[in-house]
Amino acid sequence: MAHSTHPVTLVPTRPVTRPVTRLLSLPALPLAPALLLASALVMALVMAMALPAAAQLPVGEPEPTLDYYFAEGETFDPAIPSPAEFLGYEIGMHHTRHDRIVAYMQELARLSDRATYQEIGRTVGHRVLPVLTVTSPQNHARLEEIRTAHLAALGVSPERGGVGAPAGGPPAGGPGAGGPGAATDPPAIVHLGYGVHGNETSSSETALLTAYWLVAGTSAEVEGFLREGVFHVEPVLNPDGRDRHSHWANMHKGDPFVVDPLDREHNEAWPGGRTHHYWFDLNRDWLPLQSPESRARIEWHHRWHPNVVTDYHEMGTNSTYFFEPTKPEGSWNPLLPEELYTDITLRFAEHWAASLDELGSLYFTKEVFDNTYPGYGSTYPNFLGGLGLVFEQASARGHAQTSTHHGVLTFPYTIRNQLRTSLATVRAAIEHRERMHEYQLDFYRSGLDEARGFPVRGWVFGDTRDASKNREFLDLLLRHRIQVFELPESREVGGERFEAGSAWVVPVEQPGYRMVRSIFERTETFADSVFYDASTWTMSLAYGIPHAALTSGAVPRGSQVTEVPRPQGLGVVPESRYAYLLDWSDYYAPRALQYLLARGVRAEVAMQPFTARTNQGEHPFPAGSISIPVQVQSQDAATLHRLVREAETHAGVPFLATETGYSVEGIDLGSGNVRPIPHAPRTLMIVGAGINANEAGQVWHLLDTRVDLPLTKVDRDHVGRIHFPDYDVVVLVSGNYGMLQGETLEALRRWVRDGGTLVAVRQAAEWAIQQGLAPRVTQALEEGDAAWARAGVGAETGAAVPEGAVRPPLSGVDSRGNLLPARIDWADAGPLAGAQRIGGSIYRADLDPTHPIGFGFQGREIAVWRDHEIFLPPSANPFATPVQLTADPHLSGYIAPVSLDRIRSSASILTDQVGSGSVVLMLDNPNFRGYWFGTNRLFLNALYFGRHMSVPGAP
Repeated sequence: MAHSTHPVTLVPTRPVTRPVTRLLSLPALPLAPALLLASALVMALVMAMALPAAAQLPVGEPEPTLDYYFAEGETFDPAIPSPAEFLGYEIGMHHTRHDRIVAYMQELARLSDRATYQEIGRTVGHRVLPVLTVTSPQNHARLEEIRTAHLAALGVSPERGGVGAPAGGPPAGGPGAGGPGAATDPPAIVHLGYGVHGNETSSSETALLTAYWLVAGTSAEVEGFLREGVFHVEPVLNPDGRDRHSHWANMHKGDPFVVDPLDREHNEAWPGGRTHHYWFDLNRDWLPLQSPESRARIEWHHRWHPNVVTDYHEMGTNSTYFFEPTKPEGSWNPLLPEELYTDITLRFAEHWAASLDELGSLYFTKEVFDNTYPGYGSTYPNFLGGLGLVFEQASARGHAQTSTHHGVLTFPYTIRNQLRTSLATVRAAIEHRERMHEYQLDFYRSGLDEARGFPVRGWVFGDTRDASKNREFLDLLLRHRIQVFELPESREVGGERFEAGSAWVVPVEQPGYRMVRSIFERTETFADSVFYDASTWTMSLAYGIPHAALTSGAVPRGSQVTEVPRPQGLGVVPESRYAYLLDWSDYYAPRALQYLLARGVRAEVAMQPFTARTNQGEHPFPAGSISIPVQVQSQDAATLHRLVREAETHAGVPFLATETGYSVEGIDLGSGNVRPIPHAPRTLMIVGAGINANEAGQVWHLLDTRVDLPLTKVDRDHVGRIHFPDYDVVVLVSGNYGMLQGETLEALRRWVRDGGTLVAVRQAAEWAIQQGLAPRVTQALEEGDAAWARAGVGAETGAAVPEGAVRPPLSGVDSRGNLLPARIDWADAGPLAGAQRIGGSIYRADLDPTHPIGFGFQGREIAVWRDHEIFLPPSANPFATPVQLTADPHLSGYIAPVSLDRIRSSASILTDQVGSGSVVLMLDNPNFRGYWFGTNRLFLNALYFGRHMSVPGAP
């Protein structure tokens, strides 16, 4: 995997275009004519099988040779094969598979001492994550010295938790002053990243050409760049998604290309190639780190702290090209130095504009996109003091497609635009190399200066009852190189009690100051009211972990945390003759339960809290805790004990043993309020065209990675084949369920009445209400409509709005005094609608911890994520709204006043009973992007305890 040590032999330059047949030529052999003919036929057959058919571009389009892609005068070392010579087809004529991209990067490293190849991780689908590092042979000889000196100058550490980073920040002096032997004129560190969305495929083809230019280019300009820069080429950020789309595009490619947008090539099947294996958007995962791709990538970026990072994308076919700057001010993250947007980015923009002007390609800037959310690939690098950059090219979504802007937009055209801005980025990074180092050094200095004047000195956090969630949150902080310290002694902060041994402290004054604020701080003021994505990302709220700000005095610091603590109390539970008990408070308790259920162990759930005598003394168990009685099992006592110990190790959650069913307080283990869980919930989810793939993927990811619960995913086209009695739970996420009609819908109704549990999330909850699957919710809505009508809204001004009615307010008065919508200029429609849209913010909700939905929660207040405009009143049954937003619900993120008024006291989760079955309507997504640990349990409780969610009658 290391680069070759032989020197590059420079040869006279030759024309850029080289025939592919050079790679396929064979030496002449003295064979008989007949044998020669047979050999030729065999070779022709092999070539036909090995290479894709030569497709045709639309009439008048130039052939995409190297002359097409590169500017006139570029020359290359003939000892290095071009992408076309290596692959057997011209770039842009076929979508290159991930394994072939990897093979080309390996070949470049094998042939050239300018390049080294390494794999920084693997995807869920077991595809490698490659990085090709290209620089001069002299820089390669001291690459580790360059890296460590660069980090030392910044005062940061590549170790988890920022261990070893000086508390006072970077040393005095200029760039490179931080370590022995550090270069006084350090090279620029540039990370060229491509293809985080798998169906935006021009980017990775561009990576092949960019890598070739850096490795094989023989111009004095390229050689100068390699002396003054270290370039990391990451050709595919989302290999699983890319291969999904590339296979689709290639297998539907016509010859000649079909440019009709209706052609199957341009309309890939659900879920498409944008997302990764679990249908997550990896371009939102740089902060949450819920995928192995993102975790590997973050490790790499903290090892290098690049000065410049690119993030290449595609957009609609009828658009042109976008490069930064983004929309002014409203899209800027207020935690970052303003000069990043007003100076640094503009220096680079001049190069991108010139590169596209040379081609005559249309582009735009300053209108859309945002740089606020730290979880984008173009924004996370900004929090490491670098310059993260987003590029958006109009997409051919295949090989060629008609476009209003371009006539016919071809794949080669999109690649060429991306290539030219890639090369322009290299030029700009080297031209402004000193400025970039100066900015990055000042980024950390200014951060420490700001931290000293910030009113919050740090945050303390920790959950005394949920060790697993503590570990997950610590892991997140350490992966982001946040310095964390143990809380040395118990104390009360902000009305919350934090116990030493289960609480930690994050000081504000540290190199990761800006990331610390991003993770803990709640956002309430905004420069704009229209957001490209989320308006808040307070991770401490997402994890649902108790936390409080330290605003005075010295920050209490115990030992620094260097790694996530190992689970405690495992492997000590003795063999019991009576029962084993599992506290449902721990986040991974469902995984431990699932391990046992999958192996035929019988379990029971306590519907009320109790305190039991255990091998660890008296222990209070919340409602939802699990009892494993010994005598009712099919296994013998020794086998059961072994399985319990295995479940502990597998989930990292301890069991306790008891020798009596007589509780110290609360219900006894033989109570009728301890109910059987006969088996793991047999769970089905409908997927396919029209269903929200992100939400479906979040459910799949949760059950796969944190519970080990098999999930049957049924395509919408096959719903007629579902035999509902084979399942205990049906999950519906947002989407169009028009296929559930007639006998299939009736079968679903019968299944619910006969004891099934229907869990409907967000828009699916609306659909369930419309189908009459939640009659008490329908009743509440009808009563709300009647109350609204009685208030006379629309009939006279000043009418009182009835309590509990959830309707948008009206404004304006007609000649009769009736309330009417206010008249608004058409041009303001988009901004106003965007401002009133709930684009992603966090709200305070009241949870009923006695309801099965709330089992395992210790308090009544939880934080929920909302990014929709579904407003429903509480149920007509007072026991059937287990989660309701409070009268003062706003916690973090933007919301318009009119929307806040609508959301107050509205429902977040509603339950209903239909016959013997349960319907759970989750209006707010409890599994948002895989990292909403604080509400995952609500969803899992619905799966495991749905059969026990009977709705009592109203008093």
